[in-house]
This record gives sequence, C-alpha cells and structure tokens, in this order.
Amino acid sequence: MAHRLTISPRIIEALYCEALVLSDDVRNVFSLSGRLDTARTDEDLARIALSSEGLRTTTRMMHAIAWLLNHRAYHMGEISAFQLRHHGRLSAEMRESDPRQFDLIDADVQDLIERTRRFYDRLLRLDRGWRQMPEPAQTSAIQRLRDRIERRLAV
Repeated sequence: MAHRLTISPRIIEALYCEALVLSDDVRNVFSLSGRLDTARTDEDLARIALSSEGLRTTTRMMHAIAWLLNHRAYHMGEISAFQLRHHGRLSAEMRESDPRQFDLIDADVQDLIERTRRFYDRLLRLDRGWRQMPEPAQTSAIQRLRDRIERRLAV
C-alpha cells in the first residue's frame, strides 16, 4: 500500500524560519545602498541589473513564503488537504537571471541570489514529491451521511 508523502509541521516550521531569515537578507541587500560595481560598467546598467535581480529574488521568496504559509495553515487545520492541493501550488516557472545582468552585480549579492534559488529548489522538490503521490480516496458527503446513520442505528 502506498503511503502519502507528508511534510511534517516541524519541517515546515524550520523551512519557514529559514525563509524569513533569507527574506530579511534579501530586503537588506536590495535596498540599492551602494552595492554597485561601477568600475566594471556604466552605473545606470548596474542599477537596472540590481533592480531586476532584486525583483526576481524578492518574488521568488514571496512565492516560497506563501507556499510555506499554506502548509502551516493546513497543519493547523485552517485549510483542508483539498484546498492545499488545489491552491497551494509552488510555481516552477521562476525566471532565471540574465547572465549579462547577473555579471554586473557584486559577488556577495550573487551569492545571496544563489542561496534563494537553492532554497526555492528545495521547496520545489518537496512540492513535487508530495504532489506525485495519489490523492487519498475521499468519501462523498452522501456516503459519510449514510455511515453516520448506520452507526446510530447499530447502537
């Protein structure tokens, strides 16, 4: 019998904490506070590159946190497995960086961007594994009502 892959609340909480720390780093780094390497290229191009990468990275982390919040809500009983399965999808379509723009950014910022990508990839693997398992058979509302009536009549 195949068992449904579960992502425990403990794992979700640990990932959520990691996501918050990583998101805070992203917010601090992409405030355009002197992170430009103007010795290599024009300052305007570097600002555009930093803004573009900042938007991509921030969006990636927002998707990650939303996915984690959905899983937290599921484990706390605030949403059903059906709602989680159908509304808690993690997008695999996160845009990759333009290599020409990526090269204009400081190495420290590039490292942060890579850390967010690796984190997001971990969540994608968890999401894919969880979704590949067949949905547990759900009984209809009518069948559940029949079962309750039968249990009451049997007493």
